[in-house]
Amino acid sequence: MKRLNIGLIGATGAVGAEFLKILEERQFPFASLRLLASERSIGRTLLFNHQKLPVEVTTPQSIAGLEIVFISATTAVSKDYAALVAKAGGIAIDDSSAWRMDPEVPLVVPEVNRADLENQKGIISTPNCTTVPMVMALSPLHKINPIKRIVVSTYQAVSGTGRAAVEELSSQARSVLEGKSNVPHIYPHQIAFNVLPEVDVFMDSGYTREEWKMSEETKKIMHAPELLISATCVRVPVYVGHSEALHVEFSNPMDPGEAHRILAGSPGVKVLDDPAVSLYPHPWSAAGTDDVFVGRIRQDASHPNSLAMWLVVDNLRKGAALNAIQIAEELVKMDLVRSPRPTAARGT
Repeated sequence: MKRLNIGLIGATGAVGAEFLKILEERQFPFASLRLLASERSIGRTLLFNHQKLPVEVTTPQSIAGLEIVFISATTAVSKDYAALVAKAGGIAIDDSSAWRMDPEVPLVVPEVNRADLENQKGIISTPNCTTVPMVMALSPLHKINPIKRIVVSTYQAVSGTGRAAVEELSSQARSVLEGKSNVPHIYPHQIAFNVLPEVDVFMDSGYTREEWKMSEETKKIMHAPELLISATCVRVPVYVGHSEALHVEFSNPMDPGEAHRILAGSPGVKVLDDPAVSLYPHPWSAAGTDDVFVGRIRQDASHPNSLAMWLVVDNLRKGAALNAIQIAEELVKMDLVRSPRPTAARGT
């Protein structure tokens, strides 16, 4: 198998750390790995494969010659550097929201729409960390019994915001237990021992951008523009693991047992569903794993064609880093990676 020259922009972030773990675990075929971040990380090293690798500043020169560049940074960084990578003939795999709704950029979950990679033009987007598990669970069912409407509520871990949010949850929890007051910095209100129905900014519609993203990304990935989707996204005091409560209306009735069988045979999905022994997914057990866990599959009492279910995913792994690496693996299998032009990425 061809070994690639790859780069990781955002190597020092929470998702960047997961990238390095997963690259090592899956023995991704690379010849060289360049770790990139902002100027704040000058002088840092990161451990990978029992070696300390230096972190370099992200510049047009630092991405020159790279065949695949993973980007886990801000939207502004992605807009600049993904375009440079593509212009040079490499492929950028981006986990920000910068390119997700661009009609020229595939938005991919390999288990769901791998074929869309054939249409890539140097930039591929990986979906929001709440969209990934939802389409993983619903796409297999949609193929059997077309879905008409989805109502979803999410319960999102603070690691989705970044390391500063994880640290704030810890410090706030200690303060509360010690009887001290808190001044929030990352979120508009205290997150410790609290839940906040505000993920991303509010739009004029009353929905947040996170809720809008779930709707629009799902339609794009599943090639189902007619889907009706309503989301409520909530931040909860959990470190790792996003949870979702789904109510799904199908074109025809679907037996919960049939849904159970379909999902149990779907790649990347694991069913944990035995209420008699309190067997269902929860974030504590999902953290550090790669599957999308589904449970509490039952008839929705409000509609004869609907099912209700509960799902959980590690938001840093399958919700972000793992999905991006799986996209790269598919690109290699499909022979879609080309050697970049040696000097094109040096322009601005």
